[in-house]
Amino acid sequence: MFKTIESEVVKQHVSPELRAEFLQHDFERLKGFSLLVFGISIGIWLLFDLIVSFQTGQGFSYISLLFLAAFLVLFALTAAARRALHFYLINFAFVVTFAWGARLLIEGIPSDVRQAWLVICASTVLYSATVLPLNRPAFFAVLLVTWVLLNPFLGNVPEFNVRHSMLICYPVFISALTVYIFHHLSQAKLHNYAMARLLLDQAYIDTLTGIPNRRSFMARVGKRLEEDGEQRYLAMIDIDHFKRVNDTYGHDIGDEVLTRVALAIKHQMGDFEFARLGGEEFGLYLWGLNADQAQARLEQLRQATADLPGHPNVTISLGLAHLSLEGSLSEALIKADKALYSSKHNGRNRTTYSP
Repeated sequence: MFKTIESEVVKQHVSPELRAEFLQHDFERLKGFSLLVFGISIGIWLLFDLIVSFQTGQGFSYISLLFLAAFLVLFALTAAARRALHFYLINFAFVVTFAWGARLLIEGIPSDVRQAWLVICASTVLYSATVLPLNRPAFFAVLLVTWVLLNPFLGNVPEFNVRHSMLICYPVFISALTVYIFHHLSQAKLHNYAMARLLLDQAYIDTLTGIPNRRSFMARVGKRLEEDGEQRYLAMIDIDHFKRVNDTYGHDIGDEVLTRVALAIKHQMGDFEFARLGGEEFGLYLWGLNADQAQARLEQLRQATADLPGHPNVTISLGLAHLSLEGSLSEALIKADKALYSSKHNGRNRTTYSP
């Protein structure tokens, strides 16, 4: 079953909306790791700066302080960032600062090892970029600026010999390898995210009506109960004479009626929690209203459902119960169900409130 779902996800085209959602999720999930990478990079740069500066007798200059200040500002901006796009820009600025600072340091070491150190430094930056939460333009921008600033042959036309040929081949190999790793790692993470979304939708979304199901409703309402105050209500909704609709017009029309009512609930009550609980029953959780306002909203829903176009025309019965601070969700469901029972046995197409 897992392999079947996985193959279906891989074959599907990933929409721009889903890709943007994944990139934001990937950034939020790896933000702490990104801060760790930045922190270690700053530490390595500072250590290398101290070694080079004091070995050459230069000491810790004001330029080093400026670079360190820039690193700390970018680190703080990363910690404060909430959007993936902002992180891409900050990361680009960090790579520019790090590569520029590293090149200045490497210029202070013996000339016979400078080129090798530039290649090592560039490789480290690119390997780090493959695991950071970046999109394609951000990654290739890092690739480009890294080799521009850490080019081992900047300003020099190398003679063709074994050493120089190795210094040319290795950057090409590293670039190709990091592009390959980044592409396949990004695709794997994106497909895993899409598959997780699909499985969650199947677990928490009613396949017929497209609205949340009972499992989703209970989980979301249970979480909200910890935040909402005294003004909270639970409603049960039932389609009147739904069995007669199925028996008279068939189950296809019955499914169409269910979908129509579900869309009406979604349209009228989209600012609250709602779900199809099973069969022709729907649940609704309201908060931030007094009793009169809650009943008025349910009356709007009842009237909107009765006025829905389509054949056959249907109505709904509703039961509304107040959910006290000391009460549980299960108790409120029982109260709302009893109020719904009262509506159905007192003429249907009405709302009954249980305080």
